[in-house]
Amino acid sequence: MQDLMKIAPYLLMFVVLYFFMIRPQQKRAKQEKEFEASLKVGDKIITKSGLHGKVVELADTTVVIETMAGKLKMERSAISMEMSAALAKK
Repeated sequence: MQDLMKIAPYLLMFVVLYFFMIRPQQKRAKQEKEFEASLKVGDKIITKSGLHGKVVELADTTVVIETMAGKLKMERSAISMEMSAALAKK
């Protein structure tokens, strides 16, 4: 019983760490992957670096977007889920 009392604070810290840091991060990563998979030609997007464009071509891990300057090929992971969702609401 006394050994359990010595370990209890560490267990409590792990549970708090899991629910406030690890779990939300895993949930966000899952949402990002779902967003990347749901991209389709014609979607207006914003990249994490702030470039605005429209999806013109899709591959497994890459996407070609059309901007005012021309076409750019980039990784799907470079597209910002939050900024693109805000752009879609406008």
